[in-house]
Amino acid sequence: MRASVQNTQAIISHAPKNGTRNWVLEEVQVDGPAEYEAIVEMVASGAGYVRAVGSKITKVKPGDAVLLSFAFCTQCHNCKYGAPGYCHQFSALNFSGSKTAFQLPENAAQEVGGSFFGQSSFSKLTRVQETSLVNVNKLIRNEEDLKLLAPLGCGIQTGAGTVTELAAAKPDDKVAVIGLGGVGLAAIMGAKLKGCRTIIGIDRVPARIELAKMLGATHGIDTSSITSLADEICDITGGSGSTVTIDATGVMPLIQQGLDFTANQGKMILLGVAPMTAGLEISVVPYMVTGKQIMGSMEGGVYPEEVCSV
Repeated sequence: MRASVQNTQAIISHAPKNGTRNWVLEEVQVDGPAEYEAIVEMVASGAGYVRAVGSKITKVKPGDAVLLSFAFCTQCHNCKYGAPGYCHQFSALNFSGSKTAFQLPENAAQEVGGSFFGQSSFSKLTRVQETSLVNVNKLIRNEEDLKLLAPLGCGIQTGAGTVTELAAAKPDDKVAVIGLGGVGLAAIMGAKLKGCRTIIGIDRVPARIELAKMLGATHGIDTSSITSLADEICDITGGSGSTVTIDATGVMPLIQQGLDFTANQGKMILLGVAPMTAGLEISVVPYMVTGKQIMGSMEGGVYPEEVCSV
């Protein structure tokens, strides 16, 4: 057996069977950490305890409780100026993964890819890039607290950060959130945190709308029971439209409508992942004279250690 190798379990994605996903919980092996890596024992997806650290790791030590977020290079312009979600190497560091993250015990030559998002949260023991680590040792009392914080490193920081950081929402802003899954609900909470007096949750599932109201939405729109989303927004906002519109669906007709009902000088911020070939139709002169802005949000534009450890 290779030095520092540990046995663990991981969910491995195999080739689909009969058109369906083929995910299997299997025994795997993970090597010890490289210089800028740590080995983390997961207690929830995105949260765990450090079990070993590489020789150049300084911000965590074995036993520390950590949340896991995305990886970034630390050296490009955006990383240096507090926006690592827009790192020039973001795609390579987070979506390409590593072909040698794990091995199979019965065949060490059989590589199992992993380390996506600078980590692999579907493995009990996993190697994590230093930039993906957020030390929350001082924030928790026990493992249950740590599990509760697990969503902070991705979905919650993305939704809430979009409102608090990218939109820089103020109490007078009229915030409309399209899509009330985890990220959209986090945006609702972010708007509530900023004291926004008009917060509109938009979805086609009534239970989600009710939950959004519990979390801070002042209004809810059920798209399954209306004829015009723009008219509904117009009625709620007194005809002005929403000054901050957030799409958390990636559904192009909804994005297009959102852009249309955004107020003059308002911000339309895209969170949902649309098809790669999707495009928006924009009439240049009307767009110019209204002063509207379209923005993309990667991880809420936040620095994870600042958001997740406060």
